[in-house]
Amino acid sequence: MAQENLISLEQIYKAKMRLKDVITHTPLMANHNLSERYDCKVLLKREDLQIVRSYKIRGAYNKMSALPEDQLKKGVVCASAGNHAQGVALACSMLKVRGHIYMPNVTPQQKVEKVQRFGKDFVEIVLVGDTFDEANAQALKFADQNQLTFIPAFNDLGIIQGQATVGLEVLEDSNVPIDYVFVAIGGGGLISGLGSYFKRMSPNTKIIGVEPQGAPAMYESLKQGQVVELEDIDSFVDGAAVKKVGDITFKIAKHVIDDMILIDEGQVCTTILQLYNEEGIVVEPSGALSIAALDHYREKIRGKNVVCVVSGGNNDITRTEEIKERSLIYEGLKHYFIIRFPQRSGALKDFLNEVLGPNDDITHFQYSKRHNRETGPAIIGIQLQHKSDFKSLLERMDAMKFDYELLNENRTLFNFTI
Repeated sequence: MAQENLISLEQIYKAKMRLKDVITHTPLMANHNLSERYDCKVLLKREDLQIVRSYKIRGAYNKMSALPEDQLKKGVVCASAGNHAQGVALACSMLKVRGHIYMPNVTPQQKVEKVQRFGKDFVEIVLVGDTFDEANAQALKFADQNQLTFIPAFNDLGIIQGQATVGLEVLEDSNVPIDYVFVAIGGGGLISGLGSYFKRMSPNTKIIGVEPQGAPAMYESLKQGQVVELEDIDSFVDGAAVKKVGDITFKIAKHVIDDMILIDEGQVCTTILQLYNEEGIVVEPSGALSIAALDHYREKIRGKNVVCVVSGGNNDITRTEEIKERSLIYEGLKHYFIIRFPQRSGALKDFLNEVLGPNDDITHFQYSKRHNRETGPAIIGIQLQHKSDFKSLLERMDAMKFDYELLNENRTLFNFTI
């Protein structure tokens, strides 16, 4: 591997000096439960404990503080619906710089208020467009028209150098050699920076990139050997859901990433709930990716020293029910059906008495009686106590000759009806 493809140590150490009185040197914490579960030593790099609850302040402040003074005085512009906006806002407040932060109209009010709180009177929030792409286009146009510096979320060397200090801190704090580091990937800034430092200072460490299955932008780019723009993505893991990684981050990432793992969004939800229930740790979906990946590396990491970067903890409490739902479906404990009931008295009673098991629970029921038809469709959600109960549920439906379709396996119909 050519070292010239990486961020230099000098650049990373300069970033460390710029950030030393600004960021929290977050702890590298051994986790007993995860270590026991995977028969290895699991260390969590707790970037969720930064003041903005993510690592994004590192790149934003490093980029902005290194700008020429005359350029900085004019002000900066960024576009983000999440953690990058908070990082830029806090950097604006600390540097006393005017910031224009563009966010989509659909951004939850809670996130808008957090950005304003971090930026204080130094930032102006502009809500525009219905998507991030629309807000980003307007932000770039405004920056160009007013000759202001645009602060990208990931595709910038100053940003990447700031994010590299995460890796620097991990190696400073670890008293054992690190065998594996698991890192979530959105646009690629974090893994490019952290990976550069590790490949120079701990070249035997394996760097494992982790993306959600619904947004595999880096995975597909590495597979095809060039930056690929995805047509459609699942935006649930919003901190890691991008259609296209950066060209700068890709050039670095392809030299530092040893393997890629894609994680089902449902497994992300299960991990979020486990971390909260077992550890009292609140993570956002992208913050759970690195820990969810341990399941896929169970055999390889046995007896090893493993670091998972917990990249952020800005989880919106209003998403809790959706997180529970996705987790139950992933775990095989919740199933949705379209069941075509015979239009006769007692059909539903037969279903309740003869098909449902003693521990099965109907959590969703939608039915309208159709006159002059032999059958009437109902949408039913059933929650099981054990995954193994599913097979016997289907066997009882077949035995009672109920006509049904499982919606879990038809995502288009599922999203339309549930």
